[in-house]
Amino acid sequence: MPVRKPPTARQRRLGAELRRMREHVGLSLTEAAALHRVDKTAISNTEAARFGVSADRVRVWASNYSCPDHAYVDALADMARERSGVNWWDEFRDSMASFMLDLVELEHHAVSLRHVQITHLPGLLQHEDYARAVFGEAVPPLTSEAMDLQVDFRMRRRALLDRPDAPRCSFLLHEAALRMLFGDRAVARRQLQELLKCSERDSVTLRVIPFTAGGFPSAGSSTMYASGPVRQLDTVQIDVPNSTTFLDAETHLTNYRAVLDRMETRSLEPERSRDFIRKVLHEL
Repeated sequence: MPVRKPPTARQRRLGAELRRMREHVGLSLTEAAALHRVDKTAISNTEAARFGVSADRVRVWASNYSCPDHAYVDALADMARERSGVNWWDEFRDSMASFMLDLVELEHHAVSLRHVQITHLPGLLQHEDYARAVFGEAVPPLTSEAMDLQVDFRMRRRALLDRPDAPRCSFLLHEAALRMLFGDRAVARRQLQELLKCSERDSVTLRVIPFTAGGFPSAGSSTMYASGPVRQLDTVQIDVPNSTTFLDAETHLTNYRAVLDRMETRSLEPERSRDFIRKVLHEL
């Protein structure tokens, strides 16, 4: 019997939302099973993403739970219709870390993205030479084949910005990220020129937080806030050493929205941010 592939973060999120919906109306697994006329193990396995679930079943369960939010139920049904093996990142499933695939899937389905980067520039805005220089600092060092794989994957991610329906992307870049040299000065100049080019896209807003802005919350970590089709399906992604963390509890979402709003008040307006990048570029 073939080994079942582990669920993706998005599949786990769908199961978790069905569990929240059930718990919100105070039903136990046994009570929900009687209501749905299924075995309670089917519910627990679905909520744990061990089993898939159809869009029709999502709607039936939501109706049985008397969920009044039709937009939320529609979004969950759309998630249930998604199938693996049909997206570009699926060809990397045997060669890339699962958290990177989960990150790309999150970006792909987001309505909008808010990034905060402190010492590295965002992967979605990286020039190929800069990305290669960043991966050149990996410990242990990457083989040439592994290096090519990582750079190819990162460049494929950038296609998100070229979609006709590209999500609205807001990037808060700290001055430290602009001045941190990965590669030589020629690489740094090409990267800053790439930032200026990307900042002209209609779907991209780029703002710089200068050193003179002082301290701000979450200054020690890079964060991405991905907005779903409804607020209940928003997700916060935080970089941690050698991995990434996804948060979706309402308290986390509320707090990180406040953090990002406060950080944005410390940043320069988009046009002044472009002038600032040109200044750093001139100084190289």
